[in-house]
Amino acid sequence: MNGESPLQFPCAFPIKVMGVGDPGFQMLVVELVRQHAPDLDEAQVRVRDSRAGRYQSVTVTVNARDRAQLDAIYQDLSGHPHIKLVL
Repeated sequence: MNGESPLQFPCAFPIKVMGVGDPGFQMLVVELVRQHAPDLDEAQVRVRDSRAGRYQSVTVTVNARDRAQLDAIYQDLSGHPHIKLVL
């Protein structure tokens, strides 16, 4: 391996975040992502509730500049107590 990312930057990169479905969850995810991707377009945010409505998934598609930006986004999302899973 040469250590290079298989991704070609810049690129549109979807990040799926899951957590307890409360009214502020989508805004929390958007705020955390915007710290690293201030150009995040609201049209690139999709929300789905679980069947029972207890959980929610928020998918944001960021215009990723580089691997370090993606790593920082994943680190902030994964470290937040209201977020259960980041894919």
